[in-house]
Amino acid sequence: MILFDTAGQAIYLFDKEKSAAAACYGACAEAWPPVLTKGTPKALGEVKQSLLGTTKRTDGSTQVTYGGHPLYFYAHESKNEVKCHNIEGFGGLWLAVTSAGVAAPV
Repeated sequence: MILFDTAGQAIYLFDKEKSAAAACYGACAEAWPPVLTKGTPKALGEVKQSLLGTTKRTDGSTQVTYGGHPLYFYAHESKNEVKCHNIEGFGGLWLAVTSAGVAAPV
């Protein structure tokens, strides 16, 4: 099961990031906008609340993490699309996230 937000946007992780600290900024964050929150993220469906967390970005915003991975959207996808699983860019691999908090199989 691949994660989507409540609007149907697929959620990705960036394998270049080896901790909860985000490494995607500038042009990277324009193509791969971070999943941001202003409060505590809440689990729905198959998402496990225990795997949800947050990390602070350099601009002070709060990015959602899942399974210790900062989360991102792909800017050029429509509702319920998954175009960018297993895609290289910005020095790493972009992978859709499963409800287990890991990358979906390639």
